[in-house]
Amino acid sequence: MIIRRPLPYLPDSIRYFSRIRPLGMAVWLDSCQPAAPSGRFDILSAAPIESFSFFQQQNQGCPFVQLDLLLSKHRVKSQPSQDLPFCGGAIGHFGYDLGRTIEALPEQACNDMSYPDMQVGIYLWAIIVDHQQERCELVMQPSMSSADQNRIEQLLSALNQQNPTATDTGAFTLKRPFRANVTPEQYKHSLATIDDYIHAGDCYQVNFAQRFSSEFSGDPLQAYIKLRDAAPVPFAAYIESPQGSVLSLSPERFLELNDGEVSTRPIKGTRPTHRDQTKNQAEVDDLLSSTKDRAENLMIVDLLRNDLSKACKFGSVKVPSLFALESYANVHHLVSTVTGQLDSDKSAVALLRSCFPGGSITGAPKLRAMEIIEELEPHRRSVYCGSIGYISFCGRMDTSITIRTLLLENSRIHCWAGGGIVADSEIDAEYQETFNKVNNLLHCLEDTIPSH
Repeated sequence: MIIRRPLPYLPDSIRYFSRIRPLGMAVWLDSCQPAAPSGRFDILSAAPIESFSFFQQQNQGCPFVQLDLLLSKHRVKSQPSQDLPFCGGAIGHFGYDLGRTIEALPEQACNDMSYPDMQVGIYLWAIIVDHQQERCELVMQPSMSSADQNRIEQLLSALNQQNPTATDTGAFTLKRPFRANVTPEQYKHSLATIDDYIHAGDCYQVNFAQRFSSEFSGDPLQAYIKLRDAAPVPFAAYIESPQGSVLSLSPERFLELNDGEVSTRPIKGTRPTHRDQTKNQAEVDDLLSSTKDRAENLMIVDLLRNDLSKACKFGSVKVPSLFALESYANVHHLVSTVTGQLDSDKSAVALLRSCFPGGSITGAPKLRAMEIIEELEPHRRSVYCGSIGYISFCGRMDTSITIRTLLLENSRIHCWAGGGIVADSEIDAEYQETFNKVNNLLHCLEDTIPSH
């Protein structure tokens, strides 16, 4: 039986995270409640019983097979609980370039990072915060030793309302403004090349991105705290490992698996928000009536229907929602929902592999779009456009698409932004859209640059 211990409900999980962070390899899957729409659970843990780092360039075999084996090694048969999203299992990130272990891709973009393509830990316990029920509890696998159970319980029992909130861990400082890895001229040339490919019949859509980089000093957690205040989203995450930190402010779910039911919610179609309500409503109306954005969204829905069908029962894949409007702090989005029923002989990891990387951030057809991305983007994407999430021992899985995501490693910080390019895309508008998506994140951290 899963061990469950009640904990005080705290509307902000930062105090719990600060408490467990010193244990090492801490993870915080953060729903940013109550500010973000549609979120519910926060999942926090640390000190995994085993971790796995995969580097594609080291030719380590298939990472998805190894992840399945790792889960099987530690799995204790656990019955799903309707009120628990996670009862122990794998938590981590899955970088975009894991796609190279699935498809043969050219080697053209510069790989200038040392961060692993996959970094997961096997966690036998977690703090689960249910903001809908205003409930919090410690969940532990019975395979944990009594000593480890007591250690975690004692650590959390010392928590109280007066404990520091992580503001005393050292300031975060950006050393200079972010710089893009492409010039405006290079960006426009790449989009013109994509347009040529589209009109030649190579593809229908390509998601093209640019990377913004700087240097930093101080505590990455402080950067995350600033960012989540500026951009609350339902699929945020903060992950620490010996190789660096991932700070994700993603609004987009990738794959959810619950009791055999699969769903994915691709985002395609973006407009900026405005404080002026008349301008804001005009952006909403323009997005909802845009034939270009609806066509772009529909293309990705069709791609994801195909991806889900590889792991779902025949005839079970449906589209219950098309072109729904979702609004966030800085942008409005069009979001659709695709669902299916997992095949009885397929695992959660097999489902993840069959859909990886997410079609909403590649283009269509997926393989040709990925080849063009490799040709035109100067640097490998690393964590960007991959995924973050959990695969629970009880069979549940929930993952995000790592857009609006930053990677901090070796005193360098990177953030990416892109958009889907189609036949009638306007180059200037697409270029501006990349800034609309991340300007609030970049400016938030640029405020920490010391004045001289």
